[in-house]
Amino acid sequence: METGSPDQSPSVRKAVLILSFIAFVIGNCGLPLLTRLYFIHGGNRIWLTSCLLSAGWPFILVVMIVTLYYRRTTMGDSTAKLFNMKPRLIFASIFVGILTGAGNYLYAYGISKLPVSTSVLVIASQLAFTSGFAFLLVKQKFSPFSINAVVLLTIGSGVLALHTNSDRPDGESKREYLMGFVMTLGASALWGFILPLIELTYQKAKQVIDFPLVMEIQLYINLFATLFGTVGMLINNDFKAISREARNFDLGETKYYIVLVCTGMLSQFFAIGLGGIIFCASSLLSGIIIAVLLPVTEVLAIILYKEKFQAEKAVALVLSLWGFVSFFYGEIKHSQDTKESLPAEMEVPLNHG
Repeated sequence: METGSPDQSPSVRKAVLILSFIAFVIGNCGLPLLTRLYFIHGGNRIWLTSCLLSAGWPFILVVMIVTLYYRRTTMGDSTAKLFNMKPRLIFASIFVGILTGAGNYLYAYGISKLPVSTSVLVIASQLAFTSGFAFLLVKQKFSPFSINAVVLLTIGSGVLALHTNSDRPDGESKREYLMGFVMTLGASALWGFILPLIELTYQKAKQVIDFPLVMEIQLYINLFATLFGTVGMLINNDFKAISREARNFDLGETKYYIVLVCTGMLSQFFAIGLGGIIFCASSLLSGIIIAVLLPVTEVLAIILYKEKFQAEKAVALVLSLWGFVSFFYGEIKHSQDTKESLPAEMEVPLNHG
C-alpha cells in the first residue's frame, strides 16, 4: 500500500477509525434487525432485499463530495479530485462488487428463514473464514489465542447446526430452515473471503490509498453489487411485485417504503465503516468487530421480536464470547511482548527536551 497522503497522519487515521467504527456498529447491528422486520411483516422478495443491501451507494458519493470540499477548503489541497482510481483498481473493485452481490443474496436468503438471534450466531463463523483467507491473501500472523478463538467460534456454529428445529419460525418447513442455515453459512464464508480481498486490493493498488480513495472503492463495490442484485430482480419480476407487496405489508404501505429506504441507508453505514476499518487497521479487525457485536444484535432481536433463546444458543453465545476474550487477550499480550522486545534505540523518548 503506497502512502504519502495527509490522510495517513496518525491523528487523521485515528479520527477516521473512530468514525468508521461508529458507522460500522450502526450498520452491523441495525441491518439484520431491519431486514428481518421486512420478512416478518409480509415481505418475501429475496432479490429485492439483496439489492437493498448495496443500493444506498449514492450516499457514499455524498460522503466523497463532502470530503473533497474539506480537502480543498480546510486542508488547502487544490489538486484534490473526486475520482482518482486507476483502471487496475477499478477492475478489482468491480470483481469484489460482484462477489459482494452474491454474498448479499446468500445473506438475504438466510435471514428470510432464520430468526435474527440464530443468523447472527451463524454469521459469527465468518471470523474463522476471515482468519483463514487473511492468512492466505495478506499473510496475517496468528497466535495460539487467535487460533483458539477461531476454533471456539466454529464449534459454536456447529452447536447451532445440531439443533436446527428448536427455533424454526411458525409455518416454515424443516427444509426451508435448513436451507436458511446453509445459505447464511455460505454468506459467512463468502464475506470471510471478501474482507481480506479488500485489504489485498489496497495493498496491490499501486497508487496512494487514502480515505477518499477508500470511499471510491466502496462506491464501485456497492454499485456493481447493486447491478448484480438488479439483474436478479429483473429475472424474478421483483419490480412488478413491489407495489402489490407494499399494499399487503402488515405495517402499512408507507412504512413498507420506509423500511426499504432505511435498509439501503444502513447498508451504507456498514460499507463506509468497513472500508474505513480495513484502511486504518486490517480485514481481520473488521471481522472481529462483526463477531464482537453479536451479543448486542442478539439481545436486541430477543427484546424486539420476542425470539426464543434456547440452551444451544446460550452455549454458542458463551463459546463466541470466550473466543472473543481469547483473541483480544492474545492481541494485548502480543502488543506488550512486541514493545518489550524493541531495542532501546527504537523506543520513542517521552521527553524530547
